Amino acid sequence: MDNKRVALSKSILEMKFMKRTKDKVEKEQFEEEGEEYFGSQLKSRMKKTSKFLVEPSYVFCEGLTDGRLSFQGMNPAIEKLMEARDNARARTEVKPEADISDEQMTVTWQKMRAKFDAVKKLRKSQHRKTKTEDEPVEKKLKFLKPVD
Repeated sequence: MDNKRVALSKSILEMKFMKRTKDKVEKEQFEEEGEEYFGSQLKSRMKKTSKFLVEPSYVFCEGLTDGRLSFQGMNPAIEKLMEARDNARARTEVKPEADISDEQMTVTWQKMRAKFDAVKKLRKSQHRKTKTEDEPVEKKLKFLKPVD
């Protein structure tokens, strides 16, 4: 038989007794378009017609949030559970130790600030020395309108 199938007309597919055939044709067309569009991205597991994916591990579930949430006092019991969970996570998180203590960092920043201020002061004094009273003050040039 020929590789190309004869397509049924739209008016025939709209008939009441052709509902199953119409659904089948639409599903096949959708799958063909999807394969053309996402052909390089489809995995072999995705091409299976099963509705369920079976994962060998449940590790990916650990990062998910709880199914029940409450906000602004709508369900106080759930909000208490959310707070307890957040507190437990905060306790279990390990706080990384700092390589430098806060006091050492403060001293370092103060030294850097003093150096910066000294350089700034030196530049101001050098700028004043280069400008003498004999030199005319430079005026900022204005835009000159072109003459026609």
